[in-house]
Amino acid sequence: MWSTINNVLGAIDDFVWGLPLIILILATGIFLTVRLNGVQFSQLKFALSSIFRKSESDDGGELSSFKALCTALSATIGTGNIVGVATAIGVGGPGALFWMWLAALLGMATKYAECLLAIHYRQVQADGHILGGPFYTCEKGVGEKWPALGRTLAILFAIFGTMVGLFGIGTFTQINSITSAIETFSQTAAGGALSSVTIGGIGTYSTVVIVSSFILAVIVALVIIGGLKRISSVASVIVPAMAVIYFVLGFFAILCNASQLLPAFEAIFQGAFGFRAVAGGAIGAMFVAMQKGIARGIFSNEAGLGSAPIAASTAKVDHAVQQGIISMTGTFFDTIVICSITGLVIVMSGAWKPELGFSGFGITNAAFQMLLPRIPQVAISFILMVCLILFAFTTILGWDYYSERCIEYLSKGNMTPVKIYRWLYIAAVFIGPYMTISAVWTIADIFNGLMALPNILSLLILNGVIVKLTDDFFKGQRLYKIGYDFRNNPVTE
Repeated sequence: MWSTINNVLGAIDDFVWGLPLIILILATGIFLTVRLNGVQFSQLKFALSSIFRKSESDDGGELSSFKALCTALSATIGTGNIVGVATAIGVGGPGALFWMWLAALLGMATKYAECLLAIHYRQVQADGHILGGPFYTCEKGVGEKWPALGRTLAILFAIFGTMVGLFGIGTFTQINSITSAIETFSQTAAGGALSSVTIGGIGTYSTVVIVSSFILAVIVALVIIGGLKRISSVASVIVPAMAVIYFVLGFFAILCNASQLLPAFEAIFQGAFGFRAVAGGAIGAMFVAMQKGIARGIFSNEAGLGSAPIAASTAKVDHAVQQGIISMTGTFFDTIVICSITGLVIVMSGAWKPELGFSGFGITNAAFQMLLPRIPQVAISFILMVCLILFAFTTILGWDYYSERCIEYLSKGNMTPVKIYRWLYIAAVFIGPYMTISAVWTIADIFNGLMALPNILSLLILNGVIVKLTDDFFKGQRLYKIGYDFRNNPVTE
């Protein structure tokens, strides 16, 4: 049964993530980079220095820029950084990492643009809370000239956004990877096989997987009932702490094997252009590396997906550009920093090679163990397990929030469907471990691609608004430095 399902899902995935979508995503990043004069490069220093800066007014917004960023990062820094990179390299070879980097660098401009528009078009609901994101960008922005198109794109985005949360990034991939990490650690600690239970018609699973999935479902239920502020409070503590711990471990592994770093970069660049054929001929290998690298890169950093703008829209800022510039650092931290650590460790170790038989979390776990042989394997597995659990846990919380906002938009503020959805979400968390790794990641890829389409189209249509807001802000910044009060005397074309 699973082989048939996997074949069908694979065919759909190949269609959704075919050459047209890959070209569209890269072309959008290039187009916005050119239109915005390379904002992700020229303003990166300013963006990093702005993360902890407080708004000078309390007009609008629910969260500080930092908490809004952490809420977005809670949904991005997760399984994709540890397992997603491994699956991309495992299928596409080392070259997949190059395409992840390229997609991220271009995606920073995309993330900037979509989060800027989310602030610009956000709406204050009847009870005072903020609701914003691509659905309002499409409805209010695109819909200003083409109402029918704007509304259609908004509805499609909200539907696909709900599906990504329930069947893609939010539940199945996260909980599947968490229980896989727990099982791997338990086997290492026990030094052998674990007790298992056969579930009729589904398969045989270890007791550890069954118990851990139940416990995690209960914990998720307790947190998501608290809403945005509880999620943001948890994320603002866990995300930075775990990112630092994981970065230090990975950097130490790379430093201890510095002689293998140059060959790793050679393998990455050669693999990216098919010089080291992984899946047949050079062109075929290059396309597989490109497809998996870009798909997993977007899964991880979500640039162009349209999810981060939902969190960004809640930020307290004086100007839409301020949150756009801060939000684009999320892509930088996620892919250029965290994913690079994972990818380099995997390529340097060679753990990605199919003949070794590792998959998913097992690739990353084996890679760290190979590069750090003096550290007990059980200790490495434990650290990676904890990082993955906390990363993935916050991603589960973040995507519940995103999906709830999509449903709130579709239901026009009726919260009853949202409450029903929460229980469906919790159920999806519980059943996630019982799906195959291949099916889980393929489903996530499919919905990611579908969700990205309406969002990217809205960015292309509204590129003039993005440029206008950007120019106004930075002209104002330059004048402000020489004593011009641009808040009371806004700069216009």
